[in-house]
Amino acid sequence: MKEKSSSQAKKIEELEARLASEFAKAKSEAEKAKAEADVIMAVYQTEAESAQVQAREASEIAQTRAHWIAELAKCQSWRETLKEIHARGFDLTDEIIKAREHEADAGVRASSDDDNDEGSKSGSENGEDLNGEEAAPEKN
Repeated sequence: MKEKSSSQAKKIEELEARLASEFAKAKSEAEKAKAEADVIMAVYQTEAESAQVQAREASEIAQTRAHWIAELAKCQSWRETLKEIHARGFDLTDEIIKAREHEADAGVRASSDDDNDEGSKSGSENGEDLNGEEAAPEKN
């Protein structure tokens, strides 16, 4: 009976040792998996933060461009109104020249960096000269 009990105790000890070894191995693998997951999560979090910054910057650029496009439309309307007033006999040559300058400035600001070829055209794109020489109405 003593031998049987001793034999069983030895088997229990062997099983406990094997179980402890398997537990340590599983714990080590779990820690490795957690470390890898933490690294992956940190990378995704950094990418998400970068995407938020880029989206914020794009929104600010779009808002600024929209502002200058609206400003350009106002300047064009202002210049056309001055031309109509001039056509009725009032001498507004200086005001029209100033309006063209403001329009050209707003046009440049309204164009984005990507549109430099098209957007850099000023009020002279319609054959008008900013100095008012070519397209300015004649004084009455």
